Amino acid sequence: MTEHKPIVLQTRSLTADVEARLLKEFEVLRCSDKNRPQQGELQALAARAEAICPTVVDRIDEALLQAGQRLRIIANFGVGYDNIDVAKARELGIMVTNTPDVLTESTADLAMTLLLMVARRAGEGERLCRSGRWTGWEPTQLLGRDVSGKTLGLVGFGRIAQAVASRAYHGFGMRILLHTRSRVDPDVLERYGARQCSELNELLTASDFVSLHCPSTAETRHLIDSDALRQMGPSTALINTARGNIVDEAALAIALKNGTLGAAGLDVYEREPSVHAGLFDLENVVLLPHLGSATEETRSAMGHRMVDNLVEFFAGRPPRDRVT
Repeated sequence: MTEHKPIVLQTRSLTADVEARLLKEFEVLRCSDKNRPQQGELQALAARAEAICPTVVDRIDEALLQAGQRLRIIANFGVGYDNIDVAKARELGIMVTNTPDVLTESTADLAMTLLLMVARRAGEGERLCRSGRWTGWEPTQLLGRDVSGKTLGLVGFGRIAQAVASRAYHGFGMRILLHTRSRVDPDVLERYGARQCSELNELLTASDFVSLHCPSTAETRHLIDSDALRQMGPSTALINTARGNIVDEAALAIALKNGTLGAAGLDVYEREPSVHAGLFDLENVVLLPHLGSATEETRSAMGHRMVDNLVEFFAGRPPRDRVT
């Protein structure tokens, strides 16, 4: 008798080694467009699946969950899970897991990449070279700002923020400020030469660079609004590798255009894949297409962590990364 393999819906293409492992362990359903799945097709396939492996940009809403009468687990490919209606999943008895830890270093690297790019105006310089308009070295051409010795404010202080703090403090001698709702252990603060600000306003006004690392919740939506941008000021740069809706993108475009804010480096957007049109013509913003965890090593590790959670669940053992 052939052993039953659980039916798993894979929403998008993953690295080859992860896909091979999924096929070995499970019966795999795939969308016709493996990079841009349509919500209607996802819902139809969910009706046949016992598990879904969505990415952070796939919307697992109430309608899809209701359609998935056989669903038992949603193994999210990513740390954040605001793409999933977790409350409804809990009500229906569907477990949710994520993939923490494995993308910390690559995302921290990208946050530092954006910070360095906006500080040294690297995006502008690259566009100048490509345009053919560069006429040679000049003493005052594209003068940026030093990073070493400057103040970095971190909003949120989870794994990724701490990895950024380590790079900034030990690599560049930056002063570290942080704001988070929970009290941070003094030994941890000492490790990064950091000071915890009880109020966000204090961090915003004292930082040369502000990097966002908080989750997307109802409370953090538009946390960085027009008022916050004014507090940061014309000599400050904003970095966002967390979630796009933490920033009021329309207000950001206005602030960058009128000089209320100095610069911004963005890897995430409020309505991905759409980017606010007001940002495209601005030279003082670097725009990247959600590359935070986009290395071969990290995306493969994320996929295997996701499969680990599925294997453990269907073997009757508690998955390592259970969210609910």
